[in-house]
Amino acid sequence: MTPPPARKSRAADTGLTPSAISALAGELRLACMRISRRVRFESTHVVAPHQFSVLCRLEDAPRTPGELAEIEKVSAPSMTRTVGALVERGLVERTDDPSDRRQVILSLTPDAVSLLKEIRRKRDAWMSVRVSHLTPQEQEILQQASAILTRVANE
Repeated sequence: MTPPPARKSRAADTGLTPSAISALAGELRLACMRISRRVRFESTHVVAPHQFSVLCRLEDAPRTPGELAEIEKVSAPSMTRTVGALVERGLVERTDDPSDRRQVILSLTPDAVSLLKEIRRKRDAWMSVRVSHLTPQEQEILQQASAILTRVANE
């Protein structure tokens, strides 16, 4: 049995040189970072970006402080401070872990669920305004780019 023919890289299919691909990758990375930063800081006056991130993690599932620290790539003391501030504001609640009394399980309060919806609504509105000012052709390009960037992020 003969091996399948060597597959050409997608870069070869585009005609871009390796240096052009590298430049494009850098430009895309910077643009995504800038948009992410703008969206975060335009709409998170109620909670800091790192607190919003923790709330989102707890939206996925209740977790221990240690799990959150690991997921967020921060130290345990840093996560303890973040969680403490969220508990103090009534956004996170602590309950004893039924299988290990030394641990606590953190979960969102109803106020936190409402706050997450509001922050996301504001973020989407911020982005919608900017996209609405683009030409129809640019909007179409962004629609295609969104699908492509999602695929890149998931690889």
